[in-house]
Amino acid sequence: MSTYFPSGKDLALKRKWLVIDAAGQTVGHLAAEVASILTGKRNPQWTPFMDMGDNVIVINARQAVLKGAKIDQKVYRHHTRYPGGLREVSARNMFAKRPERVLELAIKGMLPKSKLGKAMGKKLKIYPDGEHPHTAQRPQPHEITSRSTQQ
Repeated sequence: MSTYFPSGKDLALKRKWLVIDAAGQTVGHLAAEVASILTGKRNPQWTPFMDMGDNVIVINARQAVLKGAKIDQKVYRHHTRYPGGLREVSARNMFAKRPERVLELAIKGMLPKSKLGKAMGKKLKIYPDGEHPHTAQRPQPHEITSRSTQQ
């Protein structure tokens, strides 16, 4: 009896395009679900060392929700690589100016830190509003159930 092993040749052709609406979704829960789709762990043919995930389009990032006191307490930091170049931006300011960046950082933080993880991150497209330019790919809507309905 032989075991099925996926070939890396036609992976890009078999990838689906999924649209996920972030309106009313918690940022962390949404990021975990999207990262799982990008890595391909929802695919029955998943292989750890191959990029088996689908392309994901996240719309309405502006309407995603940060629960609890995260909106006031969470701080995003980066360094400019100059002396004294540590820059801090609060989650409230980041969400007001660039809501898609908040989701992008949350999702990419859940992907592997390798070449494979970077390839997975390139399949992610995030838009602050409901419109996206990917209608030619015929994306399918994908529902993410909220945690309150799961319990």
